[in-house]
Amino acid sequence: MPSFVINEKCDGCKAQDKTACQYICPNDLMVLDKEKNKAYNQAVDMCWECYSCVKICPTQAIEVRGYADFMPLGAVVQPLRSTDSIMWSVKFRNKKIKRFKFPIRTTPEGSIDPDAGMETGTDDLKSPVLRTEPESLGIDVPVKVIENS
Repeated sequence: MPSFVINEKCDGCKAQDKTACQYICPNDLMVLDKEKNKAYNQAVDMCWECYSCVKICPTQAIEVRGYADFMPLGAVVQPLRSTDSIMWSVKFRNKKIKRFKFPIRTTPEGSIDPDAGMETGTDDLKSPVLRTEPESLGIDVPVKVIENS
């Protein structure tokens, strides 16, 4: 089920240029209704249900209703983000609540080396070898490619 905004809880991130959910949505689905000062999902059929908007919302105004096989008959999953972890609260249909805490990234944004220090083997986008081959395979010889005719 796609994300949806609970209007009573949404404050439009205090009318900044961009709401937190707009900033984080990988599919650019969340928008701000400037007249109502409320965010909403503009294309629910395109939602990936990645929970990014749910996790970042400072007022917990966004929810994703789970599928029946995962969350039967109205159960709810709500993440609560802190500076070093995310606490997932699962409220079952019998009103029982379970919480799970997971750490989040603590390294500064942009500080990760995507090649993990490996040399880039090729910049040819049509090449079938991986970017860091042959070094990442632990071999000295370039991988020979056999093309099908």
